[in-house]
Amino acid sequence: MYKLRELERKDIKEINKWRNDPELISFLGAPFRYINEEIDMLWFDNYMKNRNIFVRLAIVGDDDKILGLASLTNIDYINRSGIVHFMIGQKENRGRGLGSYAIKEILTHAFNNLNLHRVELSLLSTNSVIYLYEKMGFLKEGVKKQAVYKNGKYIDVIEMAILKERFIELYGKN
Repeated sequence: MYKLRELERKDIKEINKWRNDPELISFLGAPFRYINEEIDMLWFDNYMKNRNIFVRLAIVGDDDKILGLASLTNIDYINRSGIVHFMIGQKENRGRGLGSYAIKEILTHAFNNLNLHRVELSLLSTNSVIYLYEKMGFLKEGVKKQAVYKNGKYIDVIEMAILKERFIELYGKN
């Protein structure tokens, strides 16, 4: 079984391994960079200072070991919106339901606890996980043509979002 908990300093060592994995980063919009653990500690410290506009959650198993990361960033309390990000660290943990679980849980938190109205995301057109976001209720809103340069070529970025009403239609009020 999985659960979400707030990211902790002890998770940074594992996250740093993921952020230095070129294969994993190839799925994400960010460019690959070599990142030392100190930089990730500063990233964590920045999160702790800005918890009012960021929610960073570890996806963990029964043993509390971090398996993935689910984040809600750029929370805008006037427009009641935020941006969601997901990362499943180790290859062997992908395709096991962690993503579906984490998406539903973070959307429940966004809509029911934070009273957001809209949650959006961006993903590379080459990322096959788009089916998962569609299955979870996100709708495609547009494509930014050749918006990201990765691995020697330009890649389209797909913009998706889900509104609170759609989430309630699909999952009810939790």
